[in-house]
Amino acid sequence: MNMTANETPSKVPEVTLVFWIIKVLATTLGETGGDAVTMSWLGETTAAATGFGYLIGTAIFGVIFLATVLVQIKAKKFHPILYWITIVATTTVGTTMADYADRSLGIGYAGGSTLLFALLMASLYTWHRTLGSVAIDTVASPKSEMFYWMTIMFSQTLGTALGDWTADSAGMGYDGAAIVFGALLLVVALAYFFTKLSHVALFWAAFILTRPLGAVVGDFLDKPVDHGGLALSRYTASLTILALMAIMVLLFKQRPAQRVH
Repeated sequence: MNMTANETPSKVPEVTLVFWIIKVLATTLGETGGDAVTMSWLGETTAAATGFGYLIGTAIFGVIFLATVLVQIKAKKFHPILYWITIVATTTVGTTMADYADRSLGIGYAGGSTLLFALLMASLYTWHRTLGSVAIDTVASPKSEMFYWMTIMFSQTLGTALGDWTADSAGMGYDGAAIVFGALLLVVALAYFFTKLSHVALFWAAFILTRPLGAVVGDFLDKPVDHGGLALSRYTASLTILALMAIMVLLFKQRPAQRVH
C-alpha cells in the first residue's frame, strides 16, 4: 500500500459495506457464542445452577478480551484477522457482562442499559477530552487504541442490553426488535449520505445499533420455539457464523483507515 508523507496508517479497518456486514456477523456470533458458554456449557454445571454462570462466563471472556486487545495494541500495523478476533472478543464479553448486570445483579434491562449508556458516553467524552478526536482514522497509537477498545467493549455490552430490553421487556419479540434496529440503521445510513450531520457521530451510532441487531438475530437463532426462536444449537449457530465471518475476512481485502494530518 502506498502512502504519502502526510498519511499515517490506522490500526482499524476502513469503513465500507464489507466492514458493516462482518460487524453484524461478529455481533451475532457474540450473542450465540456467549450464550453457548454461559447457558449451554456452564448451564450444565453446578456453578451455573448456583447463579455464577454469567459471572464465570464474563471472567472467561474478559481474560480473552484483555489478551486480544494487548496483542492488537502490540501489533505494528493493521491485521484484519487479528482485528476481527478482537471484535468478537468484545462481543462475547459484552454479552456475558450485560446478562450478568441485567439478570444476576437484578437491575433489569432498563437499569443495565442506562448504566452502560452512561459508561459509553463517559468513555467517548474522556477519549475526546484526552486526544481531541474519537474518529476511528485517528486510532494509530497505544493510547488511542486503549480508548477505542474500551469504548467498543461498552458499546457491545450496551447493545446486548438494548436488544434484550426491546425483544423481551418491550414485547416486540426477536423479529420485531430486528426490524426496529434495522430501521434505525437505515435512518443513520440516510443521514450519512443526505445530511451534514457529523460522520463520526453517525459512525458510533451505527456501531452501537449493529450490536442489538446482532443480539436479537442471535437470540432468534438459538432460543426455544415457544420463546419465538428457531431453537438451533448454539454451538452449530456459532460455528456457522464464524465460518461466514472467516470467508468474508479472507475473501475481501480490507485496508486500514488513513489518518491525514
